[in-house]
Amino acid sequence: SSKIRNMEVQSADGVAVLEDCIGFSLTKTISKVEEKLKKGVLPDCQDDDIILRVGNEMGAEAQIRFLKAKLRVTQEDLANVVFECRKKDDENQNLETRLKDTEEENTRLQRTISLQQAQTEKYKMLSQEANKKNEGLQQEVTTLEKVLQ
Repeated sequence: SSKIRNMEVQSADGVAVLEDCIGFSLTKTISKVEEKLKKGVLPDCQDDDIILRVGNEMGAEAQIRFLKAKLRVTQEDLANVVFECRKKDDENQNLETRLKDTEEENTRLQRTISLQQAQTEKYKMLSQEANKKNEGLQQEVTTLEKVLQ
């Protein structure tokens, strides 16, 4: 995702062009394809049979126009994929932020629970002590009532 963040999609003559900061060169790629065309060696791809069939029926300039059109479509597809990747990356960032916030909230709530459990134990002890004291006073009251009678 960091590599995608370093890429920028620009438009040249109405065509989406991806420029990679690492050194991708569209010009070099096109010239390599043109060299292969001049040598009669076409790039390996699924559409080679289309290029070969069409290539027999059209000249070199037409083949280049055909390949450039195909390149434009591929660039547009790439631009769409980059856009979707960026969108997914942003969504992941948002989800990571939400997860972090949720984990912090969970930690805070766990501390609150621990404090409340400690207070509950403290109040139970105080209640037990008060009950014992109450029983002692009740016995004393009973004893004093017997003495008074």
